Amino acid sequence: MRRFIDIDLSSRSVTTRQLEGREIAECGRYLITRMLLDEDVADKDPLGPENPLIFSAGPFAGTNFSNANRLSVGCKSPLTGGVKEANSGGTFAFAMGQLEISGLTFRSESDDWVVIHIPLEGEIRFHSAGDYMGLGVFDTAAKLHTAFGDKVSLAICGPVGEYQGLLAGISFSDIDNRPSRLAARGGVGAVMGAKKIKAVVIDKHKMPTMKDRKKVMQAVKMYGKLLGESPAVQALEKLGTAMVSDLTNTLGALPTDNFSSGQSTPQGSGPHKMGGDFIRELNLSRGGEPSHACMPGCLIKCSNVYMNADGIEVVSPLEYETIGLLGTNCGLRDPDQVALLNEIANDLGVDTIELGGMIGVLMEAGQAAFGDVDFMVKVLQDLRAGNERGRLLATGTARVGAHFDVKRVPVIKKQAISAYDPRIIEVTAISMMVTAQGADHTAGNAPSFVSHNKSVREVAAESYRMQVNSALADSFGLCVFGRSVTDVNRQLIADAINDAFDAGIDAQWLIDIARETLRLETEFNKRAGFTEAEDELPSFFADEPLPPTNRTARMFAREVNVYMKEFSADKTLVIT
Repeated sequence: MRRFIDIDLSSRSVTTRQLEGREIAECGRYLITRMLLDEDVADKDPLGPENPLIFSAGPFAGTNFSNANRLSVGCKSPLTGGVKEANSGGTFAFAMGQLEISGLTFRSESDDWVVIHIPLEGEIRFHSAGDYMGLGVFDTAAKLHTAFGDKVSLAICGPVGEYQGLLAGISFSDIDNRPSRLAARGGVGAVMGAKKIKAVVIDKHKMPTMKDRKKVMQAVKMYGKLLGESPAVQALEKLGTAMVSDLTNTLGALPTDNFSSGQSTPQGSGPHKMGGDFIRELNLSRGGEPSHACMPGCLIKCSNVYMNADGIEVVSPLEYETIGLLGTNCGLRDPDQVALLNEIANDLGVDTIELGGMIGVLMEAGQAAFGDVDFMVKVLQDLRAGNERGRLLATGTARVGAHFDVKRVPVIKKQAISAYDPRIIEVTAISMMVTAQGADHTAGNAPSFVSHNKSVREVAAESYRMQVNSALADSFGLCVFGRSVTDVNRQLIADAINDAFDAGIDAQWLIDIARETLRLETEFNKRAGFTEAEDELPSFFADEPLPPTNRTARMFAREVNVYMKEFSADKTLVIT
């Protein structure tokens, strides 16, 4: 049995309902979208009291099931105006599972800024946040741990979220109590700020009860064994997500200087310092950790702890999307520079993808030269101060681009494109175009898929497959980096859910939930006023050949959506 807790912030009342069996497995991205539709949120003001903020944990949260302690955070996005599920690692979902809480919904808005404490025993408590206001994420976390101890997990609204900047995410504790794991995308931190929640503190406890713990633990062991045998997982454990930079740079698809080139390091010009191989060896030489788990139980350990030349920790983690958007996209070629900026961004609690996209557009507008680190630091200072310029910049890439009348603005649905140039990485391009989440690679990423010799329909089919498998992972608290195992062992996942909760499901049910998630998300955006025009890539991707391959985008929403509708309507379609 699990609990789902509704918290009304205006009255500070708490309502709890009990979940059993299959209800516990109906969670994550699927549950968020269904709730938002059922409550008619699509036409509501995303920063108004009628937009709920939902935290949903997967069925294995609180256990040591590898990859299974992800947290889904959802609401109507103030950045895109559509549905948003932002996914995070860390320990918050783990703590929810240990207290046998499946979900939390924060409703309305508080009259005063508040810290909410969810204790092991007793009632949920509301504390004044006065002592924490204006503090960065790290100082906030330190004060919270002084007040509540170390055996807690934190969710924090940073200073940009306080003034409802659309760059803001929500910061969560990692396994070492760093508040550095973000549900970053879509402005979910602005929604937390609008509700005047400075932080949520939740106690940790012990592994939750399950119907047949022995069988579940056998599944945990088997899943871990399969992960250890996967070459994809072995590569991630060794090199981390930064290894993707080596791939995209080689392919000519690494965002460079506001997506004007596909290579930061031309072939034959020396080592690619922004790649996984170089960063691993550099970090090892300084005493850093090249392999680090983002959440309890994870065996992939694709994160890291990055040190400077003096052997002092700078940031954890330094990962590919930040390297691509806040790094090469802004003209940087030194991982030390990116790490420094990354840590400042983490203290502000902002999305480094949106931040890097926005700064790249500022540089495109002539505000600074590409590679100007001092300018980038000044941007972060303005964001922290929340001055007039900072509040403008906090509106994100699309709005800043419109303000400065920039023609080359890399966004879809007003959200910055992830670190995969759509002219080369075409499967991911389609996923970013047509899924309701906005330009989010996690909705269906396949950077290594060779597509230039495939038809648009073939590429669209691969994108749909990836979209379904990603929606499945996001709907059950699983990390997508385990997909080399998850995608071919769905019955193992279904059996483990049945052994834990007597849910009566099978592998096909998992697929059905994933496909239904995509359908519901599309329906939400339709009700919110989205049309096919919002699915289009910015025109410069089709108009400008990308060096060094000189390819242009060939994916257009009208054709791609014909295939998406075909695939989604085919009830006999097999997803492998």
